[in-house]
Amino acid sequence: MTAQAGTGRSNQKKRTRAAILVAARDLVGSGREVTMPEIARAALVSEATAYRYFPDLPSLIGEALAGAWPEPADALRPVAGSDDPVERVAFACEFLLRGTLARQGAVRAMIAATVIRPETAAARPGIRFGLIDHALAPVRAAFLAADPERLAQLERDLAVAVSAEALFCLTDLCGLAPEEAVASAVRTASTLTAAAVRTLTDRD
Repeated sequence: MTAQAGTGRSNQKKRTRAAILVAARDLVGSGREVTMPEIARAALVSEATAYRYFPDLPSLIGEALAGAWPEPADALRPVAGSDDPVERVAFACEFLLRGTLARQGAVRAMIAATVIRPETAAARPGIRFGLIDHALAPVRAAFLAADPERLAQLERDLAVAVSAEALFCLTDLCGLAPEEAVASAVRTASTLTAAAVRTLTDRD
């Protein structure tokens, strides 16, 4: 094989990989169901070819979503001037859930794949954790000084409420409309935060 032929094949592989990623991003942005066959069809490649470049759907979706979500500080910029953790957590929860609704086909596919194969869970973006951490920044020092375990418990509680899983439970199992589901999850996250913060003032 000549150097020119090798370069040509390498460039073709890069173009194919890029085409698969573009197709994945377009499908994610549509909000429709995201599957490997659909992505391959849109990229004009076979499903087998798509799997040669990406070993599973979570890894492909994870890369397709890279950069799609802003950094936590940017996401929470509208409440940057607030030191109220309840307000900040409520905003973070609503931000995450509305973003989930906009990309729900991809999020559902990611959840489904990682439930079946837990070892692929690391491919999930984990947006909630950064948002929760940033939302609780104004009270972190106070919690760490008074009761570090209470802070850890609050973060775990919020990881359940501020989540796509909570949103889909409310829409799919409880039958709520999307707006009602978002409001319900925000209310739960706010209640959890307010209760935890009260334990700090009760100690004073």
